[in-house]
Amino acid sequence: MTITLENESGLSFDFPDQRLAEETVEAALTAEEFPYEAEVNILLVTKEEIQAINRQTRQIDAVTDVLSFPLMQNLTAGAYAQLEEDADNFNPDTGEALLGDVILCAEKIKEQAEAYGHSQKREFCFLIVHSILHLLGYDHMTETEAAVMEARQRHILQNMQILR
Repeated sequence: MTITLENESGLSFDFPDQRLAEETVEAALTAEEFPYEAEVNILLVTKEEIQAINRQTRQIDAVTDVLSFPLMQNLTAGAYAQLEEDADNFNPDTGEALLGDVILCAEKIKEQAEAYGHSQKREFCFLIVHSILHLLGYDHMTETEAAVMEARQRHILQNMQILR
């Protein structure tokens, strides 16, 4: 598995962010029974940077906590066998599934942890799990989808012993 974490925010955390990112992605993929080794890129940015990316890619001129950019085609949550039908879903050099990119706002991690009364570590892990589920085809556009995705998030974080 290849998890690349780049911190362009200039902020640091009181936990080892690279190792925790790797553990979190692995926990999410294991819980979802994702059958392939995977490649994920995670980028930590400032509020200004995430707002610019949100404006450019989603036409929403607002700061957000996380953005997810899936790379795999024809993905349905929990149904991964069809991924092999498209060779572009895999890195030709490593054979790893190209899940996609996660962009986290470091400032929002800190702010939301304080606002919700839990640790920055918990907020960091939550946002990564949330984003990985998006990369795996989950969404929360309807109440039913949201309930499923929220249950998966809780399950993964509980398995990791990352609690509120």
